[in-house]
Amino acid sequence: MDRKVILVVLDSVGIGELPDANKYGDEGSNTVSNIAKVTKDFKIPNLIKLGLSNIEGVSNLEKEVSPIGAYGRAAEVSLGKDTTTGHWEIAGVILDKPFPTFPNGFPKSLIDEFEKRIGTSILGNKPASGTAIIEELGDEHVKTGYPIVYTSADSVFQIATHEDIIPVERLYEICQIARDMLTGENGVSRVIARPFAGDSGKFYRTERRKDFSLKPTKPTMLNYIKDANLRIKGVGKIEDIFANEGLTDSVHTTNNYDGIKQIISYAGERFNGLVFANLVDFDMLYGHRNDVKGYAKALEEFDEGIPKIIDSMGDKDILIITADHGCDPTTPSTDHSREYIPILMYGKCIKPVDLGTRQSFADIGKTICNILDVDANIEGESFKKLIMK
Repeated sequence: MDRKVILVVLDSVGIGELPDANKYGDEGSNTVSNIAKVTKDFKIPNLIKLGLSNIEGVSNLEKEVSPIGAYGRAAEVSLGKDTTTGHWEIAGVILDKPFPTFPNGFPKSLIDEFEKRIGTSILGNKPASGTAIIEELGDEHVKTGYPIVYTSADSVFQIATHEDIIPVERLYEICQIARDMLTGENGVSRVIARPFAGDSGKFYRTERRKDFSLKPTKPTMLNYIKDANLRIKGVGKIEDIFANEGLTDSVHTTNNYDGIKQIISYAGERFNGLVFANLVDFDMLYGHRNDVKGYAKALEEFDEGIPKIIDSMGDKDILIITADHGCDPTTPSTDHSREYIPILMYGKCIKPVDLGTRQSFADIGKTICNILDVDANIEGESFKKLIMK
């Protein structure tokens, strides 16, 4: 019997602050509800039909009388609120300590060694917005050829270079050098290549971003599913987040539109296994830039794609829509927010039930393995019995 699970992570589409949000400075964050509150004529009918507006904590959206899918929310157990932590927990790995962050920039000894290894000085070495840092240092970078290094509230070491000054392949090499160095107490979750283009005063980031992640600390659901000889197709930056671990196929995407097309394509294939997709534009283009209008439009565009995904699915297939953290564009912060994530499930075999609040993101991965009849020694509690007809 061909059965696949299609797991779509809407990057940063959180649905309300977690009980410990105050420890992260995220009181009042509720990405979806706050966007709905301030956006006139905000329309996401398919997400609502699946049960989004019926989830506890979701407000400013009309309730659905008869949801067609299972719906609920999940809390994060791991300490943190970043992409890697969220995706790893979804896949069954809970972190007992957060990845290191560098609010004052990286240690001088580390930067000195990095400059030695790449053969050039660097610019920056401070927390900054990705768009602001290239506005500030882009001209100097073009003049000197020195890469721009910066971080954020997340555990990241980001390197920005102009594509006409440092070729993208060389930027990737520089990032790999950084990745090899950043271990132990300096072991950031991701090194990120941030190529940009354009002229002075009009610099813009290109679509050739690439993440260099740490390998998961334990086997994830991906490893167990692959070891069971099932197929796992990654879409978007899944391959980067899991450092190529546990995937049988992978395709990078240029934007949400491209990602949705790939999901629809894979949904139409017949095989046993998992499609694991990340749609990053919500976070990268709109959340971090506090672009409420752009974020709302991106949600509406994804919503329009849901019927096409469903129409492409096989009779035994199951769609799961979730997130990895929040990034509320209506708050003063431009960083991620510590929020619950939605769980929306649909398939001809799925009962329209309220899942309530799951105690860990890992319940999603455990349930997926259970649905695929894969014995996986990962964190989480399966809710398969609650949802299957």
